[in-house]
Amino acid sequence: MANDSARVRVIRRSTVKASVTRPGAVLPVSNLDLLYYPMPLSMVCAYRRPSTGGGGFVDVVATFEAKLPSLLDHFFHLAGRIVADPRSGLPEVHCYNQGAELVVGEVGVALASLHFGDLDASLARIGVPVQYGADVALSVQLVLFACGGFVVAWSTNHGLADGCALSMIVDAWPEVVRSGTIVAAPNYDRSVFCPRAAPSYGPSVGELFMPLASDRLVNSLTAGGSLVGRTYYVEERDLAMLRVQASGDGERGASRVEAVSAYLWKVFAATVGSSDENCRMGWWVNGRRRLTTAPGEAMRSYVGNVTTFAVAEASVDAIQRQSLPEIASMMRESIRSTATDEHFQELVDWVEEHKGNDNGKAAVKFVETATVGLGSSAMGVTSFASFSIYTDFGFGRAAMVMPTWVDCGRLCSGFVKIMARPEDDGGGGCWIFGMSVWPKLAAALDSDEQRIFKPLTAEYLGLVSAEN
Repeated sequence: MANDSARVRVIRRSTVKASVTRPGAVLPVSNLDLLYYPMPLSMVCAYRRPSTGGGGFVDVVATFEAKLPSLLDHFFHLAGRIVADPRSGLPEVHCYNQGAELVVGEVGVALASLHFGDLDASLARIGVPVQYGADVALSVQLVLFACGGFVVAWSTNHGLADGCALSMIVDAWPEVVRSGTIVAAPNYDRSVFCPRAAPSYGPSVGELFMPLASDRLVNSLTAGGSLVGRTYYVEERDLAMLRVQASGDGERGASRVEAVSAYLWKVFAATVGSSDENCRMGWWVNGRRRLTTAPGEAMRSYVGNVTTFAVAEASVDAIQRQSLPEIASMMRESIRSTATDEHFQELVDWVEEHKGNDNGKAAVKFVETATVGLGSSAMGVTSFASFSIYTDFGFGRAAMVMPTWVDCGRLCSGFVKIMARPEDDGGGGCWIFGMSVWPKLAAALDSDEQRIFKPLTAEYLGLVSAEN
């Protein structure tokens, strides 16, 4: 993929405004948003070549040009611009209907030619998602492949949306195309996450984060040489088997995320072996269903960040000896004790006391301490599998959906992201895993006798037969 045909060529960029212009307003970001600003965040949806009856790529572009204004009517801040407050230096969204970005591009390779075994790297090599300005709240990118298949990349800033919020936006798109409106109105009420008059938090919150500063990170060669990219799929029957194994005889059965995490932690501990006493697992937790101080319906439709990181550390020997139900219970307890109303309030208060800047310069950026790569080995898990995303906006369901984002490049911990495969052609129930892990752990997953984690291929996604 070294020639120009293997890179996305942008055909045109345009600005799409909401069809209804609201009175100008400034939308502040919450303290929870500041934890993830200014990281780019994208959701990439790959579609097979549309059938003759469904229209071609020209019709895909025409649909976005015609219907995207209606989507922006509901998610009005996505038509705004991210700017820095001149006094505080902190970001805010100026919602004056400046317009979202619509990019149309093409690439001279077939979808099936991508290296699906390391999909993140393969997409990055061809330039998906397309780069966009740091002030842009939403960049929708339509990329045509040589086979007639195409990709839709929904790109925004992590400071405006977490995984749940971005999934909400992507899921609303087919609804807008079909009916012109959406059922659940988005909620932008930042007052839920206001700091207390006298900020208060325990030492555990301060230990959860550290400054993203060069002198506190491993060097780039160490980070770059320590990890490899892998993309796997786990079939529905294997997910069900792990869930049974991780549930044991207890009254409360393990969830699929708990079951997969327990299995991964066991393989992880075996990989660490005698080289370290302990190892850590962490989970990014969606707090919308766990907060009790805000109305449930309002939280479910909240557009912003409601995420925290739960970490559990145990001895390598203990993890190898414990059963899957015991490990799943450890994960469940870590999340239960972390993702509480008081914890989220402490997070808000902690950020309030640490978000100051120096003479108008950007505020200090923080990162989860466990993800840096110092201390015992750590692996973080983020799951999008519980977010309902319907991808058919008139051209068939996507063959695959995968979130992408860019880290600082100096983190040296394992990372796992989970996405449910869109339910088409009987493929429902399968999960896709994008991983950045150590070569030894990747080799252990590849050689596991149960063959639970299988390398993702174009054939499995049905892309090869669709292009023949």
